[in-house]
Amino acid sequence: MATDNASPSESGYTQPEIDVPALAEALDGEYAGIRDLVRTNLVTHASVLDDADELGVDAFRERVREIVVEMAATGQTGMGFPAEYGGGGDVGASIAAFETLAFGDLSVLVKSGVQFGLFGGAILHLGTERHHEAYLPDLIAGRLMGSFAMTESGHGSNVQALGTVARYDAETREFVITTPDDAARKDYIGNAARHAELAVVFAQLEVGGTSEGVHAFVVPVRVGGETAPGVRIEDDGRKMGLNGVDNGRIWFDGVRVPREALLDRFADVSPEGVYTSPIENPNRRFFTMLGTLVQGRVSIGGAGVGIAKVALAIAVKYSVRRRQFEASPGSEEQLLLDYGLHQRRLLPLVARTYALHFAQDVVRAQLHDVFSGTGDDPQARRRLESRAAGTKALGTWHATWTVQECREACGGAGYLAVNRFAALKADSDVFTTFEGDNHVLLQLVAKGLLTDHASEFEDLDQLGMVRYVTGLAVETVMERTSAHKLLERVRDLLPGGDEWDREAGLLDPEYQLAMVRYREEHMLAGVARRLKHGIDRKQDPGAVFSQVQDHVIALAHAHVERLVLEAFVDGVRAMPEGGNKDALGLLCDLFALSTIEADRAWFMEHGRLTVQRSKAITREVNDLCRKVRPLAVDLVDAWRVPPEMLRAPDLVG
Repeated sequence: MATDNASPSESGYTQPEIDVPALAEALDGEYAGIRDLVRTNLVTHASVLDDADELGVDAFRERVREIVVEMAATGQTGMGFPAEYGGGGDVGASIAAFETLAFGDLSVLVKSGVQFGLFGGAILHLGTERHHEAYLPDLIAGRLMGSFAMTESGHGSNVQALGTVARYDAETREFVITTPDDAARKDYIGNAARHAELAVVFAQLEVGGTSEGVHAFVVPVRVGGETAPGVRIEDDGRKMGLNGVDNGRIWFDGVRVPREALLDRFADVSPEGVYTSPIENPNRRFFTMLGTLVQGRVSIGGAGVGIAKVALAIAVKYSVRRRQFEASPGSEEQLLLDYGLHQRRLLPLVARTYALHFAQDVVRAQLHDVFSGTGDDPQARRRLESRAAGTKALGTWHATWTVQECREACGGAGYLAVNRFAALKADSDVFTTFEGDNHVLLQLVAKGLLTDHASEFEDLDQLGMVRYVTGLAVETVMERTSAHKLLERVRDLLPGGDEWDREAGLLDPEYQLAMVRYREEHMLAGVARRLKHGIDRKQDPGAVFSQVQDHVIALAHAHVERLVLEAFVDGVRAMPEGGNKDALGLLCDLFALSTIEADRAWFMEHGRLTVQRSKAITREVNDLCRKVRPLAVDLVDAWRVPPEMLRAPDLVG
């Protein structure tokens, strides 16, 4: 408990007292039980952190597989599957479990994600009862290992253009799966190099000479431990990290699978070779199919937040033990976290991690509602897809930056492998790439903003989006967006009309929200205007989009930061009165003002920040860091990262 210094200061400020168990309970929320099960399992298998350093690649891959199967036996990894097949029947719990698993070895996390999230999720969401009965019980128990074979060497993010072909042979009632060239080989496929018996293969379906677009098929890749006939598998080899995951490349040479191998929730082929689908529009069908796989993005975004928590727990604990330089002659050397610069380096990252934690709570709840049927309508699905994409991008970028900053903040000691930073850096780096490259995901977010998730959304490729937006007046684009409506509401709340941003207090959450809402709205109007200007000048739509791409990414980034701040403000407001709420209030102010400060050039360029006010924000951020400093250890302790996962005895004591 941070109780020292609790008397009111000359300024009237009283340092909050944090009740760590109560704060931990609030952060774990309704999923405290499953999170505790995962923490217990992590401690049970803590030796895997040593194994990652000491074992060869083959032995480590086997060790990781064993742990994944043992964790499956506890029910931890099957929470998202229906109870009748051995699952837990709780989608939200499955995400919470994955978020917590990110405290441990990330090869175990990713192999679990491949097996239960991607492979299992594809069979659950794209297949029908016959597939569920045939595969789910063994899959959930870890008896049947599988791969998710979507990405190709020549087509990563552009799934609609995949090269693998599945032709229907009506005479034999089989699909023939073929890799036409090396660009179409499946690549970076988890579980492929060693352990997968089956793969869910995404391929262009051809029926009677007609292409019906990308569909998914269950294809055996190993039989009795040996590569299946017509299948060629190659190990991707050592990677920067995650070497406990057996990534591989797969080629198919006329591999025949029965008609029932098609995962047929959204389309089917009759024995005679007649293609049918309940969704007539092929683009809408494609996006509906991919939309069912959004769980992966929600999971990876949450894992990014978990990774940042581990790094910060180590760095903050080290900073209150390690001393460096005397503050004055003859005095004891000063603790690292008592230096203003060290506070500036770590404490805004703690604040941002808390902010992303609350934002993750929102997207997890949305996912649970959509997939449990309680909030499942087309608009809710689109909002979920957009929010999942944006939260994943910001969460994983935050992890990468936080791990680096925390490593540096621990000096040379942080460079030792025993301290987890080496593994965290190497293993988490690819999180910004898989489940969607972050820049591509932010373009998806911006597309939703510009079209306001219009009914035409699924039909719009990049060029279609440009034409759609430029067919509307800029004012129409603005009126249809939530940012505009939110800003109008805020202008009514704050004093000074158009001078609201100069008269409101810096620590007023309505001021902080108004600033990020204004930035988003202004960027949205700017992108729409630039798109329209290019088309009015008869430029090619593709060239126009390319020219404004940086603006598009900035818009999406601003939009997601606004959502994150709103989630944090709402989370703090919902807390019961007391020291924990006051402490989170400080963190929320620190996140909001450091976010505005980081983009101060934009706010000043657009007349929303005077030089004086900009300087005042910097002073306030420094003051907030000083106020958070005595609370820092309690704040990271409330994440309840098991000490065995920190693996840094010389750093954390």
